[in-house]
Amino acid sequence: MVPGGEPPQGAARPARPTPARLTPPAQPAPAAAQPELAAQPELTAQPELAAQPEVAALPGPGLVNVANALTVLRLVLVPVFVAFLLAGEPDWRVAAFVVFGVASVTDLLDGRLARRRGLITDFGKIADPIADKALTGAALVTLSALGELAWWVTAVILAREIAVTLLRFWVIRHGVIAASRGGKLKTLLQVVAIALYVLPGPPAALRAAVMAAAVAVTVVTGIDYGVRAMRLHRRQPHAGAGAEP
Repeated sequence: MVPGGEPPQGAARPARPTPARLTPPAQPAPAAAQPELAAQPELTAQPELAAQPEVAALPGPGLVNVANALTVLRLVLVPVFVAFLLAGEPDWRVAAFVVFGVASVTDLLDGRLARRRGLITDFGKIADPIADKALTGAALVTLSALGELAWWVTAVILAREIAVTLLRFWVIRHGVIAASRGGKLKTLLQVVAIALYVLPGPPAALRAAVMAAAVAVTVVTGIDYGVRAMRLHRRQPHAGAGAEP
């Protein structure tokens, strides 16, 4: 063989060195072979993560119901009552007395029906006290305008009713002050006193006595309501801050 040249034909070629094979890097063990991963429980096995059944919300009472209808009827009867009362004739006074009685009965019924049948609505919460004050206020103002009732009586009763209404809206986010027996007695005395003034015939002494009792109870219950409203307003924030989570 010539140095540096190719070997002659027929001569055996020298064997070339076989390159070393590269060993592939070791692969990580499968998840099943890793004890720290195999020991973890599956998320689907946790009961708290299981799908919870959805509870459908019950629809609230509709706006159109018998309780709200009675409240609206009382509002409609207010101008009718005033018109009959201003007519002046005895027959019209009797008609005014009948209308006032019907409107007062609706005041008694709408609240009971709303509570018993679950018909309490936002409209009823607002319209019911407005209808009550409209009926009482219209009767007192009309009687005073006719010269049959002193204006100071009308002013005291209306001031109390307006103040209690404002207090009710002031503490409504803290709670509701339940109606007391004094409040129910106040309403009854006011209705009876106004009816005696509207209806022709009752003695003046009887009218004055019942109206005086109505004014006294109105003032006392107004003060009581104000005290209870202040207590509720002061106590509620402290009760909420100290409550356990």
